Amino acid sequence: MAEHYDVVIVGAGHAGSQAAISLRQNGFEGSIALFGREEVLPYERPPLSKEYMAREKEFERIQLRPAKFWAEKSIALELGCEVVSVNSVAKIVLLADGEEVSYQKLIWAAGGAPRRLSCPGAGLRAIHAVRTKSDVDQIMAEIDAGTRKIGVIGGGYIGLEAAAVLRKLGHDVTLVEALPRVLARVAGEEISDFYAEEHRKHGVDVRLATSVSSLDGKDGRVSRICLENGEGFACDLAIVGIGIVPDVDALIGAGAQCDNGVKVDAYCRTSLPGIYAIGDCAQHKNAFADGASIRLESVQNANDMAATAAKHICGKAEPYSALPWFWSKQFDLKLQTAGLSIGHDRTVVRGDPAERSFSVIYLKGGRVVALDCVNAMKDYVQGRKLVEARAVLSAEDLGDTSRQLKELL
Repeated sequence: MAEHYDVVIVGAGHAGSQAAISLRQNGFEGSIALFGREEVLPYERPPLSKEYMAREKEFERIQLRPAKFWAEKSIALELGCEVVSVNSVAKIVLLADGEEVSYQKLIWAAGGAPRRLSCPGAGLRAIHAVRTKSDVDQIMAEIDAGTRKIGVIGGGYIGLEAAAVLRKLGHDVTLVEALPRVLARVAGEEISDFYAEEHRKHGVDVRLATSVSSLDGKDGRVSRICLENGEGFACDLAIVGIGIVPDVDALIGAGAQCDNGVKVDAYCRTSLPGIYAIGDCAQHKNAFADGASIRLESVQNANDMAATAAKHICGKAEPYSALPWFWSKQFDLKLQTAGLSIGHDRTVVRGDPAERSFSVIYLKGGRVVALDCVNAMKDYVQGRKLVEARAVLSAEDLGDTSRQLKELL
């Protein structure tokens, strides 16, 4: 007979862990099991490319909760377990070891797997992602063994953060981005240009508008990255940060509606009865994207979706309506983002980038839709309210640093 839990949660990252916590916070008294692929306690992911890689924080300091917490809350941690298929009719999940577990409700919080390179040489050793503790541990072990030249493929948050840490540690870093600018998918040109220049000032060799054509190896390890523009450079280790592939194959197999992730409604319910999906793998209609169906890869989204699903299970239905926010730390620069700049038609620069403290405000039809704030905490805190209020304001008022943003509400 299959083992049974009232709620089975697949994925022990931010979303899955918070779902278990939120269930207890909302008075759920049934049995809960949290299934995670990794064999370590649930932990924070953002520090992997920041403080953990820089060895400024030990693993214990990035754990979401200590071991005793899960026991005290009667949350069964099933670590080192992979769910490979779902039977939504029988309400059973099948584990990789052949064991079956039945459920009343299932929360799918499996996130995604790092997108891999598909070019010749992609199977060489010393090519790493930055998605798990194990990934970073392997990178740092190779660096301890004498690796000096590092190639970073991808100019998004992960690539830039890793480049900043490794440059700070004294390594030679070359960063390659296929698009004409870094952070192109998430920020405007002003932010992209500023960060590319900052990385170059710190000694990172930034190569834009060219992709990787192949990887050469020596003794089975990567030794050179070759680019589409005919250039290339030597490296002892490569870090690939080119996005994730949502982990939804088991739900597709079960018949769930999936596109760019698994589709969910305002309460994080999939098209399958009794099954919710949250976090990086969940595609939802977002009010701050004008109702477009999107996926958000952020701790904010993971936590807020977890709370939405947990409340619905507990009979306290509240639709997901959270303001998206993100943050990044590179060198001594803290970038804080509120809202989504998708489809903006105008930007306003508030402050002076040369002072290394400024904000970029994104407008769409005159309405404030997002802000990127670099070392500008006050703008970020006050600007969030402008995004939430969907404020329509003039570019002149927004750019006037003699006035605080809160005065414009």
